[in-house]
Amino acid sequence: MDADNVVLQVKDLHTHFFHREGVTKSVNGVNLGLKQGRVLGLVGESGSGKTMTALSIMQLVPYPGRIVQGEVIYQGKDLLKTDKDAMRKIRGKEISIVFQDPTTSLNPVIPVGTQIEEMLTSHLPISKSQAREGAINSLRRVGMPDAERIISQYPFQLSGGMAQRVMLAIALSLQPKVLIADEPTSNLDVTLQAEILLQLKMLKQEEKAAILLITHDLGVIAQMADEVAVMYAGSIVEFGDLLTIFKRPTHPYTWALLQAVARLDRPDKELTPLRGAPPSLLDLPDQCAFIPRCNKARNECRLGPRPPLVEIEPHHYVACYNPIRHDWD
Repeated sequence: MDADNVVLQVKDLHTHFFHREGVTKSVNGVNLGLKQGRVLGLVGESGSGKTMTALSIMQLVPYPGRIVQGEVIYQGKDLLKTDKDAMRKIRGKEISIVFQDPTTSLNPVIPVGTQIEEMLTSHLPISKSQAREGAINSLRRVGMPDAERIISQYPFQLSGGMAQRVMLAIALSLQPKVLIADEPTSNLDVTLQAEILLQLKMLKQEEKAAILLITHDLGVIAQMADEVAVMYAGSIVEFGDLLTIFKRPTHPYTWALLQAVARLDRPDKELTPLRGAPPSLLDLPDQCAFIPRCNKARNECRLGPRPPLVEIEPHHYVACYNPIRHDWD
């Protein structure tokens, strides 16, 4: 894939969970490149491996998971070979993450201001008063009203939208070069969704940060992303710029996702739900995992190995033996 202005690159990443029932292959050979000042949207159904990809990048894979193969290159270094102390210095300051559920990510017995201050003092040689002022400024930056009062409150005293702003304030407090946003607008009403997305846009424009936006909401992807990676059963099945993916979806899975989305320009369009369910990551086949749900599967798909991600037109990649054809026929 195009390596211009790549800040962080994921190469052939495999993350597995080893347990009594067998091996759950949550991430299978993922390749991604995050570029300065651009948003990469990672989209797919629940359970497709999106969050585990993010946790692998941050080296936060929970037990009994383990990264078994791959590289995460940041500033010329492989983060997967970085020791815990060095990674702790990078995490938060250089690369930050906003988790999906702020109520489980924030410490319930510590005021939110203190939690922001801890992020600042752990990376910067500043006094407690300077950290407090920095915490207030961080909350103001994400549009939090009455930041001076909010810093003394506990997470349970905040609404879902306010708690998500606190998470965003923590993530942005040190102006990271890379931000991973894992479903940052889930469980929020439309107004709050718009405000959170606006903050991400400002980060992209003002700080030129590279953003990995993880979501299952194609509407959010259409609004925010510059490039899109479609994930299925732990693998990237299609990758390209936003307009290419939406106008010329080539993998049958991408096409099926778009057929299930309502469109304002086609109000009479009949929605077609995607049949079946994603496969168990505990028992993935050697062949394409989408075969049971695919209406274009043929013998080559059933007999051959898992299709590789190949370039079918400039900056457009797909992993399919029988892709949907468009202009290149």
